Amino acid sequence: MFEKLIPELLSHKKIGVFSHVRPDGDCLGSQVALCLWLQKNGVDSSAFNEDEVNKNLEWLTEFKKIDKPDFSDLKEFDAFVFVDGNALHRFGDTAEKITELGKPLYMIDHHPQPDEVFKEFVSKTDASSTCELVYNLFAEHDIAQIDEQSAKAMYVGIVTDTGSFQFDSVKPGTMKAAATLLEYGNFTPDEVVQKVYSSKPMKQIKLLGLALDTISLHENQQIATMYVTKAMFQKTATSNEDTEGFVAYPLSIEGVKACIFFREDEDRIKLSLRSQSDIDVNEWARELNGGGHKKAAGAWYKGKMEEAIEDVISIGRKQWIND
Repeated sequence: MFEKLIPELLSHKKIGVFSHVRPDGDCLGSQVALCLWLQKNGVDSSAFNEDEVNKNLEWLTEFKKIDKPDFSDLKEFDAFVFVDGNALHRFGDTAEKITELGKPLYMIDHHPQPDEVFKEFVSKTDASSTCELVYNLFAEHDIAQIDEQSAKAMYVGIVTDTGSFQFDSVKPGTMKAAATLLEYGNFTPDEVVQKVYSSKPMKQIKLLGLALDTISLHENQQIATMYVTKAMFQKTATSNEDTEGFVAYPLSIEGVKACIFFREDEDRIKLSLRSQSDIDVNEWARELNGGGHKKAAGAWYKGKMEEAIEDVISIGRKQWIND
């Protein structure tokens, strides 16, 4: 899988590694682990992200510092790698301009339809996570290079992108990767899971309570919606990062095949779409200039909340089987 990419990466002296904006466990875990792998193999690496890291994942930056990119400083790098995203716009304004530097670009990702700007890449849409792919990089090159820090970083991505091993993207290879990471990292699952999931402040729970009250069912109770507004953020003194994981609640309702979580941001509404059926939310999101996977995707909507819910349901209506 990595027979072409590994020698390409190791041919450089200094590489910048980008993770996508609004970073999650998979992009940060794969970014940190890849940087650690590069360093173990004599390549100087730096990690970049346009956005702040959520508090429950900040501990990963103890393994590798993640900086905001400054375009003027990027000229000193020989090449760049983009993880957990396959289009430069997913990585922010600085990344979108990076082709101007004329440096080779590489990519490791598991989303469909990658851009054609990468010199070499590994793209496996059936992988559970980008962290599972980075694990395979370690395994193909020298599995003994997995240490506690890189193992924990990759385990974070696998756990979060599989819904704690609940999604159908989990294959025997996924479980083998997780088991190997526990073995080589010499840690137990709770050491990671508690940091990621068991550190919620009270204000976040109050925000969740308000959001749960907004749940509505559509299309013969097969589609669920839930939303958070700016007013809710203000009332609970919370922010965008406090909505992490909210989308799972409407999807857990009996009979629901897909759900959309709407979050009111500065000048637009963030959409998180999830499916546990044949409904392809990637196709749905692409009609809203977004994208992702068949079972998990995201997009943006310009307009008011009421309009967003009505229009998004209308766009997805053609995918229902049972009206």
